[in-house]
Amino acid sequence: LEILGIEKFNAIINPPQACIMAVGAGLPQVVLRDGRPTTVTRMTVTLSADHRVYDGQVTSEFLNSFVSLLEHPVRLLGHAKEAQAEAA
Repeated sequence: LEILGIEKFNAIINPPQACIMAVGAGLPQVVLRDGRPTTVTRMTVTLSADHRVYDGQVTSEFLNSFVSLLEHPVRLLGHAKEAQAEAA
Protein backbone atom coordinates (compact mmCIF):
# COMPACT_ATOMS: atom_id res chain seq x y z
CA LEU A 1 0.00 0.00 0.00
CA GLU A 2 2.99 2.28 -0.40
CA ILE A 3 1.34 3.91 -3.40
CA LEU A 4 -1.36 5.16 -1.02
CA GLY A 5 1.22 6.50 1.46
CA ILE A 6 0.52 3.83 4.07
CA GLU A 7 3.59 3.59 6.28
CA LYS A 8 2.73 0.28 7.94
CA PHE A 9 -0.17 -2.09 8.46
CA ASN A 10 -0.94 -5.65 9.53
CA ALA A 11 -2.42 -8.05 7.02
CA ILE A 12 -5.07 -10.54 8.13
CA ILE A 13 -4.92 -14.18 7.09
CA ASN A 14 -7.98 -15.38 5.18
CA PRO A 15 -8.46 -19.15 5.29
CA PRO A 16 -7.17 -21.26 3.59
CA GLN A 17 -4.09 -18.98 3.51
CA ALA A 18 -1.22 -19.98 5.80
CA CYS A 19 0.55 -16.60 5.84
CA ILE A 20 0.46 -13.13 4.34
CA MET A 21 3.05 -10.37 4.14
CA ALA A 22 2.33 -6.66 4.55
CA VAL A 23 4.85 -4.18 3.11
CA GLY A 24 4.63 -0.52 4.11
CA ALA A 25 6.04 2.56 2.43
CA GLY A 26 9.76 3.12 2.09
CA LEU A 27 10.50 6.38 3.88
CA PRO A 28 13.73 8.36 4.26
CA GLN A 29 15.19 8.34 7.76
CA VAL A 30 18.36 9.84 9.19
CA VAL A 31 20.64 7.33 10.95
CA LEU A 32 24.22 7.38 12.22
CA ARG A 33 26.80 5.39 10.24
CA ASP A 34 30.37 5.48 11.41
CA GLY A 35 29.42 8.40 13.66
CA ARG A 36 28.08 10.47 10.76
CA PRO A 37 24.46 11.21 9.95
CA THR A 38 23.25 9.73 6.67
CA THR A 39 19.87 9.17 5.07
CA VAL A 40 18.57 5.66 4.43
CA THR A 41 15.25 4.31 3.23
CA ARG A 42 13.38 2.29 5.84
CA MET A 43 10.16 0.34 5.52
CA THR A 44 8.07 -1.88 7.75
CA VAL A 45 7.43 -5.48 6.73
CA THR A 46 5.18 -7.77 8.77
CA LEU A 47 4.37 -11.41 8.23
CA SER A 48 1.19 -12.84 9.71
CA ALA A 49 1.35 -16.63 9.89
CA ASP A 50 -0.89 -19.43 11.05
CA HIS A 51 1.26 -21.16 13.66
CA ARG A 52 -0.60 -24.39 13.08
CA VAL A 53 1.10 -24.42 9.67
CA TYR A 54 4.38 -22.53 10.17
CA ASP A 55 6.68 -22.50 13.17
CA GLY A 56 7.89 -19.07 14.32
CA GLN A 57 11.49 -20.00 13.52
CA VAL A 58 10.61 -20.75 9.89
CA THR A 59 8.84 -17.41 9.44
CA SER A 60 11.74 -15.57 11.11
CA GLU A 61 14.22 -17.23 8.76
CA PHE A 62 12.04 -16.26 5.79
CA LEU A 63 11.88 -12.62 6.92
CA ASN A 64 15.66 -12.53 7.48
CA SER A 65 16.21 -13.87 3.94
CA PHE A 66 13.72 -11.35 2.53
CA VAL A 67 15.46 -8.45 4.30
CA SER A 68 18.86 -9.67 3.13
CA LEU A 69 17.70 -9.72 -0.50
CA LEU A 70 16.23 -6.21 -0.19
CA GLU A 71 19.45 -4.89 1.31
CA HIS A 72 21.64 -6.69 -1.27
CA PRO A 73 19.55 -7.10 -4.45
CA VAL A 74 22.55 -8.26 -6.49
CA ARG A 75 22.17 -11.59 -4.66
CA LEU A 76 19.02 -12.15 -6.71
CA LEU A 77 21.21 -12.43 -9.79
CA GLY A 78 23.13 -15.28 -8.21
CA HIS A 79 19.89 -17.17 -7.60
CA ALA A 80 18.85 -16.58 -11.22
CA LYS A 81 22.16 -18.02 -12.49
CA GLU A 82 21.79 -21.07 -10.22
CA ALA A 83 18.25 -21.67 -11.55
CA GLN A 84 19.46 -21.39 -15.16
CA ALA A 85 22.28 -23.87 -14.47
CA GLU A 86 19.82 -26.35 -12.94
CA ALA A 87 17.46 -26.03 -15.91
CA ALA A 88 20.22 -26.75 -18.44
